[in-house]
Amino acid sequence: MENTDFTVNYSIKEIQKIIPHRYPFLLIDKVTYMEPGKKVTAYKNVTMNEYFFQGHFPEEPVMPGVLIIEALAQAGAVAILSEERFKGKIAFFGGINKAKFRKKVVPGDTLRLEVEIIKIKGPAGIGNAVAYVDDKKAAEAEIMFMIGDKN
Repeated sequence: MENTDFTVNYSIKEIQKIIPHRYPFLLIDKVTYMEPGKKVTAYKNVTMNEYFFQGHFPEEPVMPGVLIIEALAQAGAVAILSEERFKGKIAFFGGINKAKFRKKVVPGDTLRLEVEIIKIKGPAGIGNAVAYVDDKKAAEAEIMFMIGDKN
């Protein structure tokens, strides 16, 4: 019988074994669900200690939308790079379509990052990505990626 329970509990250490991102650019803190190559749910705890709040904006701290999209891409990369054929490789952005920002993300929020890979052809693919805060959509986008070798 096939295992259909995709619940996981990946900490920072497990995440860092899969994707190459490190401080200050590692934007996911844990992964709780993963179907390798298909779906992932990850989380980012947003705190006032984030480096970007020094300038965005000092009197009204808001997480930049591009970093929310990057967090979604990192979550998607965990799913893709966990698939057997892509283990040990690196995922690069190929494009971003239909990005929409619906809610401010501020210190104290927890982003739930959900990515579903909808197409893979060779080393390229597309994912539907949605970030939530308290079950409300904060951002969404269609993200395209290319898989490459590490040098």
